Amino acid sequence: VTAALNGGQTGFTRGNADFSVYGYDGKVEAAKKGTLFFNIFMYVIRELEDALDDCERDCLMEDCEDDPVHAWDEAVCFYTGSIEGQDGVTQNGKLLHQLADKRCHDFKTCGKNGGENEGNAKLNYDLFNLYALGKFQIQTKKCQEARGTVSEITRLMYIPFIQGTLRYAYRVGELNGDGGEKSAAEAAVFAAAILPRVHAANPDAAGIIYDNMKVGATKTSYLEVRKALESVYGDLGIKCADVGGLWNDGTNSYWKGGAPCGLIGDMDNDEDLIIISAGSALGGLFLVCFLAICCARMTQTSSTTAVPAKT
Repeated sequence: VTAALNGGQTGFTRGNADFSVYGYDGKVEAAKKGTLFFNIFMYVIRELEDALDDCERDCLMEDCEDDPVHAWDEAVCFYTGSIEGQDGVTQNGKLLHQLADKRCHDFKTCGKNGGENEGNAKLNYDLFNLYALGKFQIQTKKCQEARGTVSEITRLMYIPFIQGTLRYAYRVGELNGDGGEKSAAEAAVFAAAILPRVHAANPDAAGIIYDNMKVGATKTSYLEVRKALESVYGDLGIKCADVGGLWNDGTNSYWKGGAPCGLIGDMDNDEDLIIISAGSALGGLFLVCFLAICCARMTQTSSTTAVPAKT
């Protein structure tokens, strides 16, 4: 963040970024997104871990009410922000809750069950269920169970970073740099947010993402980035349905090459999904007819070969 504000280099041993290649727009986006992704995001996790430490320490002294619960509440506050209000339906939020809502519109993962492109993110419904569960576990001195809940929360919180990486890889690589320097900077910061997790799972996949998304990248291949990310979904504990597909409001279908990964494969758009559904239905109908014919023939054969009853 400081390097982006100063327009200089980060000085990292691995993944150094030189923000002198950006003008004002790129530096602003890198600083804004970096503040949220690298600082506030990590502070949420820090407060959750602090709550666990307080729980395990204070519960031994039969005082398990104030400190751990206060730290847990702080984590939820830093995740949500004050602008969201009680129902979280605003579009003016600035922190991670709003990020999840924005990405769910892009990837059709809104609604309590997902599959919608309006409203709150399914991720936010899931996270707040976990926040409530974890707080109850701490209040009832179930500290080890709360640790498992924190692990689940942390796992899910990476989903918008994956979605953002895919979205901006597509904008830069497939839409001829739509958004200009702003999109390029957002692509770099989203990728940087998820790269440590990807590298821990598969360094080669991380290298592919970095080369395509880094500050000053000369080319960006959405397909390469997508394949590299999907190769580590299992290691990250992420499912295709968690991420969804890159949705185009203008055509009311998925962008070409942007449909969800998973059982139905990577389809270019909804027409492909309709073709597969229709093909499956016809195949099922053919199978039913085939079985009916076989049963009819077996019944006919059985009746003609039956031994006549003795009179």
